[in-house]
Amino acid sequence: MDDNSERLRELVSDVAAAYFSNSSVAPAEVSNVLAQITASLSAIGGPREARPAPAGPAKPSAADIAASIRPDGLVSFEDGRVYKTLRRHLNRLGVTPNQYREKWGLPAGYPLVAPSLSELRSTMARQKQLGRANIEPPRGSGRRKNGSATPKAISTR
Repeated sequence: MDDNSERLRELVSDVAAAYFSNSSVAPAEVSNVLAQITASLSAIGGPREARPAPAGPAKPSAADIAASIRPDGLVSFEDGRVYKTLRRHLNRLGVTPNQYREKWGLPAGYPLVAPSLSELRSTMARQKQLGRANIEPPRGSGRRKNGSATPKAISTR
């Protein structure tokens, strides 16, 4: 036997021993497990062109992109689930919004928040008059909460 096959046999026995010591396998399945380990370890040392190139995710069509924006949530192209906001989901995956858009071929204006949630936030901000800098506070009766009059300008005579 040549040196590579002997080394492969040693590696397979080490991996198999570790696997079998930590899991229960039916006696009929032992040969299948050994074959899987051998195939996996053989593929590691194989020539580079023998391995298939990792295919990137299929880019969604314009119709798929439009269909992913629902009023109640956005469909993630990563896992197919619906989210009100994609930011937390992307943070959990360790992906920035720009990386997500680039990976899936999405336009720069692709929303990260569901339209219904965006409208709710906008309505609440308008009701609370957020973002309006030059609004004067409402004038009161001129009295403080404790009932005393507000202080007048101190004259220096």
